[in-house]
Amino acid sequence: MSSINYSEKIPNNVNLSEDRTLQRALEHWQPNYLSWWQDMGPEGSQDFDVYLRTAVSVDPQGWAQFGHVKMPDYRWGIFLNPAEADRKIHFGDHLGEPAWQEVPGEHRANLRRIIVTQGDTEPASVEQQRHLGLTCPSQYDLRNLFQVNVEEGRHLWAMVYLLHKYFGRDGREEGDALLARRSGDQDNPRILGAFNEKTPDWLSFFMFTYFTDRDGKFQLCALAESSFDPLARTTKFMLTEEAHHMFVGESGVSRIVQRTCQVMNELKTDDPKKLREAGVIDLPTIQRYLNFHFSVTIDLFGADQSSNAAIFYSSGLKGRFEEGKRSDDHVLKGEHYKVLDVQDGRLVEKDVPMLNALNEVLRDDYIKDSVGGVGRWNKVIEKAGIPFRLTVPHKAFHRSIGTLAGVKVSPEGHHISDHEWNQRVEEWLPSDEDRAFVASLMGRVVETGRFANWIAPPMMGINRQPVDFEYVRFN
Repeated sequence: MSSINYSEKIPNNVNLSEDRTLQRALEHWQPNYLSWWQDMGPEGSQDFDVYLRTAVSVDPQGWAQFGHVKMPDYRWGIFLNPAEADRKIHFGDHLGEPAWQEVPGEHRANLRRIIVTQGDTEPASVEQQRHLGLTCPSQYDLRNLFQVNVEEGRHLWAMVYLLHKYFGRDGREEGDALLARRSGDQDNPRILGAFNEKTPDWLSFFMFTYFTDRDGKFQLCALAESSFDPLARTTKFMLTEEAHHMFVGESGVSRIVQRTCQVMNELKTDDPKKLREAGVIDLPTIQRYLNFHFSVTIDLFGADQSSNAAIFYSSGLKGRFEEGKRSDDHVLKGEHYKVLDVQDGRLVEKDVPMLNALNEVLRDDYIKDSVGGVGRWNKVIEKAGIPFRLTVPHKAFHRSIGTLAGVKVSPEGHHISDHEWNQRVEEWLPSDEDRAFVASLMGRVVETGRFANWIAPPMMGINRQPVDFEYVRFN
């Protein structure tokens, strides 16, 4: 590692070649990262040449360079958006002061916790998805999976850079711990619950990249407001890549829906049994997967009332989604927000101090955004002339965090008894039988231009390439 050409091997705009301290930290960490990738990255893919997008700079020409590359040779870089001259803090108790270029001592522990929690999600999703390449529905989809994986890896690098650069020995130890935890491991699991769930099939993967990567978008947007300028600049650049992950999810589900509707019209039936016999995923099963992934993801925003959220905001560590577009005082003392509670067996709204409800504010922004894509899936169904609509369940449905944890609520938002929940849960969430059926469809299709029976081809290829382009070369 000592003879590395840093700007070539690790594309960056952080002057890495001049920073000996950071070089030494990365010289220790990078081999461990590659060892983690070998053990926990996409299974059996080390020798494939994959048509990947690599960021080599933050300008429009440099952030999306395409070419075939072996994933262990991918150039994971470190990029921050360009600095904004004289940037000022624009929310919280430090409103109007200069943004911080170093970590203030009093906020050190909280900032480190925020960066580590975000960083932990990145390798976790690679681990969750590591077997999916063995059951890909096409070369096009395999390439998209691998693109998501390498970008999650780059996002891990982005967080580790901040830990190494600004947090000394503590940061180096946290960087090592990010490679030591494992998704779903009983003894050393990932920090957040959704990142310990399995992603066993491609319907789960598409739902995960639509819903859970969208949580990533909202968390990154909140961190992009941070008074700690290096974190704000790092997360702004990460957002350019996160958009592709959500595209993979939205278009993937859309193509599954399209294929199902096509077969429904060919067979003139909406009978799930007949559709399953024809080898496609019936719409009620897609709805149950949607319910599961949506509800697990909205738990990622945390408890509906949180003193930590108030501290993070007031101290300027983490803002709201699109903080700069909001017209209030950006301090929020004395402001209130409505959250849900259960009283006398029914859901009610109650006013709480907005500073304590900022997780709920972010969750509500996320829900509005999520509904849009589900509406676009419904347009596919509508265009096919089928009287069925996918819906986002009520935000109190199937919750495990905060006031609503364990409260039994139907997807329509009715508080129900444990007995009714147990009677109807298989209408609302994927059953073992559903999961076994979806798993039974997952056969590997890798011939150029061919697609599995249960999914429609995309409208267009990647980077203006044809759909039947050789996206992955198997050696």
